[in-house]
Amino acid sequence: MKLLYFAQLADIVQKSHEEVALPAAVRTVDELLDWLAARGEPWTSHMVAERIQVTVNKQFAQPATKVGDNDEIGLFPVRGASSTPW
Repeated sequence: MKLLYFAQLADIVQKSHEEVALPAAVRTVDELLDWLAARGEPWTSHMVAERIQVTVNKQFAQPATKVGDNDEIGLFPVRGASSTPW
């Protein structure tokens, strides 16, 4: 899977993209965000549905949207989602 980090999120995670192999248990956007958050900081603080807008293959996605190994995932910060400014 290709992950693309946009805007301030790319600065926070210190990369604009990466290739990852998904565990078999990760099948939805929500599970993907949980898996990324489990990596520790800075992902833990930022990979929550309220703070991230996700695209799957360039289409806006919902938490239950299916994801797979060959997908391209865009991760965008949501402005005003918390008291922490981007």
